[in-house]
Amino acid sequence: MENNELQLIWRTVDSDIKRKSRDELNLLLTSKAKQVFTEFLIVDITAIPVCIGLIVWLVATTANRLDDSLYVANNILLGSIALFALIYIILEWHRIKRSKMDKPVKEWLETEINLLSKWLTGKYRRVNYYLIPILYVLSVLSIHVYYSGLYFIDVFRSDKFINEDIWGLIIFTPIIFAGLYYSLIKLRKYQMKKLQFLKDLHERLCNVH
Repeated sequence: MENNELQLIWRTVDSDIKRKSRDELNLLLTSKAKQVFTEFLIVDITAIPVCIGLIVWLVATTANRLDDSLYVANNILLGSIALFALIYIILEWHRIKRSKMDKPVKEWLETEINLLSKWLTGKYRRVNYYLIPILYVLSVLSIHVYYSGLYFIDVFRSDKFINEDIWGLIIFTPIIFAGLYYSLIKLRKYQMKKLQFLKDLHERLCNVH
């Protein structure tokens, strides 16, 4: 937990509280809260160029393989997920950066905390864990089928796939999954710590007022 950081902020506030108006104090705490909210999206923001690059790739490769209906279906499904993720990230970033302070800071902070809590602890909190294998399989199929020069269904019947490619998948897939899930678990722990920091900040805000 960010106890040291929170205590440092509060020492600064406490030492200067007599010279700060309520508006100035709210501005200080709101600024810190917005900084933490922004950190929640930093990783997602870095995914924007990845999503855009993936969508461009899928459009280009699909256009060259329109006669392969299974390949087109695979790319459309993968592209739909990438497009949804891109739109969601942009909207969330816009919401946080443009959040209106038309309500008391305590209420605003409480609303934002509730939204983040729903995201991190709600019923959809494990969506990322389920999406990883789906995205991996669809991406591998898109890349492998395209560069094989074969139709989607024919790839799995080819001698190269049976004798060579399948062994590469068997060996490297568990390693890739382990790395992805490890990173996802570490990220979630970091975000939960930040969420707790915001809750502590809100609690102290309530005590100040």
